[in-house]
Amino acid sequence: MRPIRLPEPPNTTVGVPDIFEDGSYSVIRRAVIIGNGSPGSENQSIGLVRALGLYDKHVLYRVTRPRGGIHDWLHCLPVSLHKKLDYLIRLIQIYCRRRNYAPLPLENGGGSVGLASILEADVKQIVNMARQTFEKDGPLLVVASGRDTISVASSIRRLASENVFVVQIQHPRSQLNRFDLVITPRHDFYPLTPEGKAQVPRFLHRWITPREPPDRHVILTLGALHQIDSATLRNTAAAWHDEFAPLPKPLLVVNVGWPTRHCRYDADLAKQLTVYLLGILSSCGTVRISFCSRTPEKVSKVIVKELADNPKVYIWDGQEPNPHMGHLAWADAFVITADSVSLISEACSTGKPVYIMGGERCKRKLSDFHKSLRERGMVRPFTGSEDIAESWSYPPLNDTAEAASQVREALAERGWRVRS
Repeated sequence: MRPIRLPEPPNTTVGVPDIFEDGSYSVIRRAVIIGNGSPGSENQSIGLVRALGLYDKHVLYRVTRPRGGIHDWLHCLPVSLHKKLDYLIRLIQIYCRRRNYAPLPLENGGGSVGLASILEADVKQIVNMARQTFEKDGPLLVVASGRDTISVASSIRRLASENVFVVQIQHPRSQLNRFDLVITPRHDFYPLTPEGKAQVPRFLHRWITPREPPDRHVILTLGALHQIDSATLRNTAAAWHDEFAPLPKPLLVVNVGWPTRHCRYDADLAKQLTVYLLGILSSCGTVRISFCSRTPEKVSKVIVKELADNPKVYIWDGQEPNPHMGHLAWADAFVITADSVSLISEACSTGKPVYIMGGERCKRKLSDFHKSLRERGMVRPFTGSEDIAESWSYPPLNDTAEAASQVREALAERGWRVRS
């Protein structure tokens, strides 16, 4: 007797959501960015999310703290404590008004500190969203950057570790295992080097952070993450073509930052910079100068006074549109003050000559950052004797793409992947 051949069952895979392709909820299709309101910090998070292909699927939340007046002296406090003090100060103000006392100023010039207009990072809301949408949308990638975001990002991972993958950018200083990954520049570990230890009294070593060398939770970069890559530069060059293409070449772009505790300078650096720029002006077709929003007025005034009337020089007035991306795409060379890791990292991603102004005024980890770039042929000190027409090049700094690749590898170890 012949065996009876039963008909094949119908195909049951038709119409099944692609989230089940790998047999589990393993595809990351969305991201949450936790920012602190600092363009430099948020740009790093956005750059990583963009490199992972999730730029069009991210939501930005912000950890905010009161600002202005007395609050500018309280930024060293944890955000939660700072907000409690803000609430207490407001109660005192109400009491003072009722008693006709002069209120304690919160902002310069009086007024109130408004936070309602900013989307606040709420741990419970993000955790609930990650849990409730996990079966439908898969895991949630959380990317945070900056000191104020540490407690929020670590709390999200603690409460929803099965539903999220948390990446903290910039070193959180302690307890790296609170995050799935930490992405930070090599120079953040400078205090652990023999040179770093030699610059700090021995009795302070135990309080210097980080206290331990990087472990498997840490991805080390040379500079800061950002959104600049070859595709972005091509698109930006096309968008700014009409403004930059007619300019006489070579085009030198000068970016002026602001003093920091690792790189202190004053109007004297501005005077030195103008002397150096006048010295190389004959080798330039065009010089375009930009200041940051935090550049001290006493610094910018010196440069404007000495160079604003020169026909070869254009000084951006701070009005939109911001030409920064156009500068990166069209510049033939850059001069950047030594204080800004972000500006230097972006410029080094173009492969074009980058000259550092004021590097001798920097110390410790920032000086170590400049040294690493010089050893790779990416930057040179600006001396005022350069011929800008003589170009040089190097393999572009590619930190963001390399970090994104390592994030993908870490996700794969967990059995997850970013959508293709």
